Amino acid sequence: MSTIHPSAIIEDGAKIGEGCEIGPFCIVGAEVVLGDRVVLKSHVVVTGDTEIGEDTVVFSFSVLGEIPQDLKFKGEKCRTVIGKRNRIREHVTVNAGTDGGGGVTRIGDDGLFMAGCHIAHDAQIGDRVIVVNSAAVAGHCILEDDVIIGGLSGIHQFVRIGRGAIIGAVTMVTNDVIPYGLVQASRGELDGLNLVGLKRRGVSRADITALRAAFQMLAQGEGTFSERARRLGDENDSEYVQEIVAFITGQSDRHFLTPGG
Repeated sequence: MSTIHPSAIIEDGAKIGEGCEIGPFCIVGAEVVLGDRVVLKSHVVVTGDTEIGEDTVVFSFSVLGEIPQDLKFKGEKCRTVIGKRNRIREHVTVNAGTDGGGGVTRIGDDGLFMAGCHIAHDAQIGDRVIVVNSAAVAGHCILEDDVIIGGLSGIHQFVRIGRGAIIGAVTMVTNDVIPYGLVQASRGELDGLNLVGLKRRGVSRADITALRAAFQMLAQGEGTFSERARRLGDENDSEYVQEIVAFITGQSDRHFLTPGG
């Protein structure tokens, strides 16, 4: 049985799972679906065609599923889908998708979205992603699994950030970031690998050594960045290195952050 505070407004049509807790002054819209054991602390607004997965906790003054901050939006029917076991802290905003971006903003499972961060329309966020306080992820971005975005950082629209990458605090990222990359400085520079994250996930010493060598080739090898990546794919069979190669060569028409720039 769910617990709903008397001051909360649950519009007709909303679907509330078993064991949910909806606190004071929350608003849940008519098209909202809350999975089992979702917690809305207080003063939370969930609106639009929005689905929130089980065991997710949303803290006070967050607004989820509101229309996008996009002047091209004309009221089309779009969605917001948030996965399981997320922690969405105070004043977080997640906007619905647009027709031009696929129609859905999607967040995976087990994420942590710290106070004041923003996830814009049509963003696709993977599992176990951490977005730190007051960071902003612009429209149409893709953040793969295990990405960390540092506080007060900005991710430019259409940017793709590969699995396991980390973005340092107060960084502006305008180009794609390779898997396991480390980006920092005010105008984001690819400054190495996320070695701490790799070690925490138990990646073998041999694979970390291969990744170090791969980074050096990408930084200092002959030819263009894309040419170096393709050569790297021919010369190294580490699955982690191959993931970086696939990330680069599969999107060869895009711009990437390169080592040192």
